[in-house]
Amino acid sequence: MPTDLPSAHSPLDRLEVLACLFHPRPGYRPSSQANGDDLRIPVGDGVVISGRCHQADPEAVTILFFHGNGEIVEDYDDLGPIYARRGINFLVVDYRGYGQSAGQPTASALLADSHAVLGFVAGWLKRQGHAGPLVVMGRSLGSAPALELASHHPEAIAGLIVESGFAHTGPLLRRLGVNLATLNFEEYQGFRQLDKIRIVTKPTLIIHAEHDHIIPFSDGQALYDASPAPDKRLLEIPGADHNTIFAVGWRPYLEAVETFASSLRSGAA
Repeated sequence: MPTDLPSAHSPLDRLEVLACLFHPRPGYRPSSQANGDDLRIPVGDGVVISGRCHQADPEAVTILFFHGNGEIVEDYDDLGPIYARRGINFLVVDYRGYGQSAGQPTASALLADSHAVLGFVAGWLKRQGHAGPLVVMGRSLGSAPALELASHHPEAIAGLIVESGFAHTGPLLRRLGVNLATLNFEEYQGFRQLDKIRIVTKPTLIIHAEHDHIIPFSDGQALYDASPAPDKRLLEIPGADHNTIFAVGWRPYLEAVETFASSLRSGAA
């Protein structure tokens, strides 16, 4: 387990930060998709979190997806089968307190749990007979666990996708309504997104909305500029904002992910 994770005493785990950073809600219905397999993932301290895999093919690329701070696994019951029809296994996981998951979300648990999730998912995929490459993908807040894993487990991960990801923690917290002055917060105490992407050399795709009002496009550009990956791409979705990025740009969004996955599969062949 990495030793540079935020501790329980981190400013990120202060109640006033957690109230802005996380918006958990319960699950609202069981899986109704024939190709959706529910997972129960132990992450420590007796806590189990939920996941769901929409399977395409054992030889296909699998995307391990970390969602945004107001979303849950069930919100992807429509999108998951779309990925599966395009030949991509799509495995989305919750955070503590989200969906069917136990516990309470914290920033330190968000990152620490991601390592347990990766270990469980890798084992589960192997038992299912999956042999295709594994990609980590994070949307918005989910970019934090995605970058955490990509920077610490290059041997297990074939590629990285960041959608609507943030580069700087302090400005994000400020936009969410956190008074940084009362926290005595310094950027090095944050998620260190730029530090992490600077050591990720695997193929990288960054997708960001032109008019993102929560995490500006400049954050996506900063992540792209900091990436040392020889194979990297920045896709801007024109006319979209943080919450409409897929609705407005679903065609180039899906085509970019599909092309990315196809290139990894070809490279592994």
